[in-house]
Amino acid sequence: MSDQLETIEDYYKRLRKNQMKMFDSDDFETGKSHFNVSMRKYCSFKSPYNRRDYYKVSFIQGKGTFQYGAHELYIDRPALFFPSPHIPYSWECDGDLQEGYFCLFNQEFFNGNTEFNLFKKTSLFKEWSKPIVFLTDEQTQLATLYFEQMYKLNNSAYPFRCSSIKSHLASVMHLALENRVDDINPNELPANIRLYRLFDELLNKQFPLDSPAYPLALKTASDFAEHLNVHVNHLNSSVKSVTQLTTTQIIKERVFEESKNLLKYTNWDIAEIGYTLGFDQPSHFNNFFKKHAEVSPLKFKNTI
Repeated sequence: MSDQLETIEDYYKRLRKNQMKMFDSDDFETGKSHFNVSMRKYCSFKSPYNRRDYYKVSFIQGKGTFQYGAHELYIDRPALFFPSPHIPYSWECDGDLQEGYFCLFNQEFFNGNTEFNLFKKTSLFKEWSKPIVFLTDEQTQLATLYFEQMYKLNNSAYPFRCSSIKSHLASVMHLALENRVDDINPNELPANIRLYRLFDELLNKQFPLDSPAYPLALKTASDFAEHLNVHVNHLNSSVKSVTQLTTTQIIKERVFEESKNLLKYTNWDIAEIGYTLGFDQPSHFNNFFKKHAEVSPLKFKNTI
């Protein structure tokens, strides 16, 4: 897997370097929700083969080739592309007739709507799933409508445009899920991917956390391994083979994302949040959060 990780800030710098003025945004503060959408157009260069720290959804009308992980995917008809941020990918146009849209958003935007919690439990953006969904003529018309509305809203002064954009993005994701009949049969997947899927589903079922009265139940790789009736080394090996990340890294990343949600969207105090997330002492939670966010939980909460 590529060691390169492209941030949203890197992405905008790359566009400016190639004189592609698609967006106007330089606000990348930690914890700040970010979304943008643009029309697709022909690019003479091949995009970098990198992992990303952001989500991207492309509605492709035009021909071209994705290099996605170890696979090469040729696109020759309308399609939606839902890459996993953890899998390196690049795109190269085949012909100057390129239409459609693409949007990108960060984890904070994805966490900012309870409706998106449903999609975290599906195959979308997962390392083990197929990233391409080919569309029928009717589905192409729907995708065009959804992206047109997001594009108009993103450039409008409508006070509730963010909520409306999320609804239209959710419609795009539902459209993709309705069309996943060609997905790999779970029973035909290799054993390591089946185990990773079970771990991923189990992890995401724990969130969102609703009350300090019900703290996080599964907190460590050993907890998940015991629940899945496998040895922890086997779980770690399977997860690492699919994601190139350790089980502990994935758990900590998910706990960190949930901690930001709780700080932003609840009135719980810092100690309650830490306890609910499985930290025995408030100081342990403070150290964990500061290591990941580079600010304390209290400062993060007070700057929202």
